[in-house]
Amino acid sequence: MEKIAVLGAGLMGASIAQVAAQAGYSVIVRDIQMSIVRDGIRTIEEELDRQINNDLLASSEKAIIMERIHGTIDLAELTQADLVIEAVVENMAVKKQLFTELDAICPKRTILATNTSSLSITEIASSTQRRDKVLGMHFVNPVPRLKLVELVKGIDTSNETIETAQDCVKQMGKKFVVVNRDSPGFIMNRILVSYINEAITMVGEGVASAEDIDAALKIGAGMHQGPLELADEMGLDILYAALLVFYNEFRDPKYRPHTYFTNLVRAGYYGRKSGKGFYDYSGAMKPEK
Repeated sequence: MEKIAVLGAGLMGASIAQVAAQAGYSVIVRDIQMSIVRDGIRTIEEELDRQINNDLLASSEKAIIMERIHGTIDLAELTQADLVIEAVVENMAVKKQLFTELDAICPKRTILATNTSSLSITEIASSTQRRDKVLGMHFVNPVPRLKLVELVKGIDTSNETIETAQDCVKQMGKKFVVVNRDSPGFIMNRILVSYINEAITMVGEGVASAEDIDAALKIGAGMHQGPLELADEMGLDILYAALLVFYNEFRDPKYRPHTYFTNLVRAGYYGRKSGKGFYDYSGAMKPEK
């Protein structure tokens, strides 16, 4: 495997492209508008600068890494890739349409992966004629700093495809776990989203303030970050969408979002990225440590 294509130049896509380029792969980054592609490449440069400033990367390496990255809006350029990693919006209809298009234009040898955090790999693969070569590669955000990648099998994913993905992940300097059965949320998010949802429910019920819930988990359980601080960083809209997927798939009331959570999302309070969530980020206010 020599060339990797990343479909989507948002934060996740750009971060995956970065770690692939740092691992020595030639990388194609594709999105629907060149302005989005340029923004993604700028995100990569900023992260590399951060690494240089923290003595994690030699300044001479930046230009070499950036030369390995090529941005495009032409889907046809992805035909050059040995592996395509899709990292677009978390919407099944959008992903299935893209995988149908990729299946039609990519060589039969090309492995198609999705970075979805909650959607069915099996259903995504059903839109192709290469179900054995489709898998989930769920990179944990922030990708440059966290090591975990969940490799998820669809019902038809071959062992050879998983083994190839394992080698790729190792070359990127990541650690992998294999999810043998396609199940919403896989390992990490199924546990993590439930944990965060319980904390949100407690706020909604008036059991305690967000600050005190976060403090309890940090002081009493040794957590680096409280569940509601983490929710604000991950994005309440993303968490809410994942929770609804779990609820619809499992039909278990433990995944039902509290009305307080629903109202926050309806108000556009998505957390750090919107300036307000459980905490206010519009000024200098930050969660207490």
